[in-house]
Formats: sequence, C-alpha cells, structure tokens
Amino acid sequence: MTTAKRDTYTPETLLTVAVRVFNERGYDGTSMEHLSKAAGISKSSIYHHVAGKEELLRRAVSRALDGLFGILEETGAIQGRAIVRVEYVTRRTVEVLTAELPYVTLLLRVRGNTRTERWALERRREFDQRVSELLKAAVAEGDLRADVDIRLATRLLFGMVNSLVEWYRPQPGGSPEAEQLADTVVRLAFEGMRAA
Repeated sequence: MTTAKRDTYTPETLLTVAVRVFNERGYDGTSMEHLSKAAGISKSSIYHHVAGKEELLRRAVSRALDGLFGILEETGAIQGRAIVRVEYVTRRTVEVLTAELPYVTLLLRVRGNTRTERWALERRREFDQRVSELLKAAVAEGDLRADVDIRLATRLLFGMVNSLVEWYRPQPGGSPEAEQLADTVVRLAFEGMRAA
C-alpha cells in the first residue's frame, strides 16, 4: 500500500469502487475484504469513512434515487399537459440512467434482503407510482388511449427504460448517443399509446 494512494483516497472514490464491486459480485456476494482489495486500502480505512457495506449501498442507491426524484421537481415535470410531462419524465429518466449508469444499475438490482434494499425498493415503487399517475392524467385529458391498461403500460415503459442498464455502454468522452437514446425511447413508448 502506498502513501500516495491513501492520500488521494476519498469517500467518493470508495463509493465508486464499492458500486463497481457490488455490480460485479452482487451486494450479498461482496465482503468488506473484497471492497478493501478493490480499493487498495485496508478495511480499517474503509471503516474510517463508513459504518460498513450497507452504508455504502445506501449512499449509492440514494444517489440514483435522488437523480430520479429530482426529475419530478423539474419544471418540465410539473407544468403543462400530462402527456408532455410524462414524456419529459421518461426522457429525463433515460438521461439520468445513462449519466449515473453504475448507480442506477445497482438500484435496479437490489432485492430487498436488507433494510436499505427494502427502503430502495419502496422508493422505486413510489417513483413508478408518480409516473403512473401522470399516465392516468394523460388518459383523462384525452392524449393517451383509454383502452391501454395503465399498470401494464407503466411496467412496459419502465421495463424498456430499465433494460438499458443491461446493454447500454457510454462512449468514451461522451456523445450525443444518450440524448438520441432518450428521444428514441420516448418516441417508441408514446407513439403507440397516443390517442388518435
């Protein structure tokens, strides 16, 4: 272990390493020893910054959830017709997913085995419910087809968006690809649901 590595070590770099290891090994399959080796620091150094791996998990999924719930407070999500707002939320969800890919990937992989995982699952359901309410409002306003089951439409919409974590890999240096991806998801999702 080098002094330089320890000097440049931060809680943020530990979180980045932890998310990578959690995504590779699974949260349950990751020990503090795994995190210590991956970070190149001692377990006691990790405990200097966090109480344990569940605190790292909470910080990581909070980052993803904060990004998603932040969307719901943006002007595009709260003003205008419901169809415009739900399309905006969908587009921004894809953008947050691509920008915070490792964190959202981890969020989507939690299974409810710990208090933090159960909390994260409950928050995900709350986010989904808020989007479902926007879809219902768009139907009530006559912009989405009334013959589409909203619960099914919500699941299919999030199934499409959430599947991105399985195959999307950002290009080095960034690219307009993420914006194009968001536009494509919105077009595919809503063209078939729009009222005639």
